Amino acid sequence: MCISCGCTANGAESHQHHHDGNHDSASHTLRVEAELLAKNDRLAAGNRRLFGNAGVFVLNLVSSPGSGKTTLLERTLAEIGTRLRFAVLEGDQQTSRDADRIAATGVPVRQINTGAGCHLDAHMVGHGVEEFALEQIDILMIENVGNLVCPAGFDLGEDHKVVLLSVTEGEDKPLKYPQMFRAATLMLINKTDLLPYVDFDLERCRTYSRQVNPRIEILEISCRSGKGLEGWYAWLNAGVREKRNK
Repeated sequence: MCISCGCTANGAESHQHHHDGNHDSASHTLRVEAELLAKNDRLAAGNRRLFGNAGVFVLNLVSSPGSGKTTLLERTLAEIGTRLRFAVLEGDQQTSRDADRIAATGVPVRQINTGAGCHLDAHMVGHGVEEFALEQIDILMIENVGNLVCPAGFDLGEDHKVVLLSVTEGEDKPLKYPQMFRAATLMLINKTDLLPYVDFDLERCRTYSRQVNPRIEILEISCRSGKGLEGWYAWLNAGVREKRNK
């Protein structure tokens, strides 16, 4: 994993060291991790200043693969894309499939392929937005690589992390991956239209989420039926207003 061995997030550098126990691997790992995160935090701070100066509300969408991030974006852009101006960064290891789906909505989009990397970082995002006219954007949506581990530790300069959890994944994900749910401001419980067909306890999920993050906001939605999406849209509008008033 990138954060523990120090290899580059885009997979461009291969491992040239050997974990043979002949060096202090623990201190080496901690040093590399600290340097990696410190560099990322400096770049994220620069991104945050850039977005703040332009008045752009920035969200980092994180989840397991297949939880519905791209579908949520498609429906959001279709339903409120005439009221708010969006741009999207799409993160995946390979292909432009998700970016192609977003492009079909007419919203500006840029694909970032991470290769072997398991998450986006602040450097990738900083370069990814260079082609966007930020002063003409209200909301920048960053769809991170599907992963409940690595993206939690990397600030991209966003205003909030929004974590999606689908009811097909199990209600115990907040306990298994607490760092992600602790870092998130909002959790969207998606695919609630499938609740009659899966073994998922909504109340336990809410309890587990607040056990690791008492301040997390929770909305229950279905991107297929549209249930609960008005609450999501209201949350977005409130975020845009708050960012403009800063």
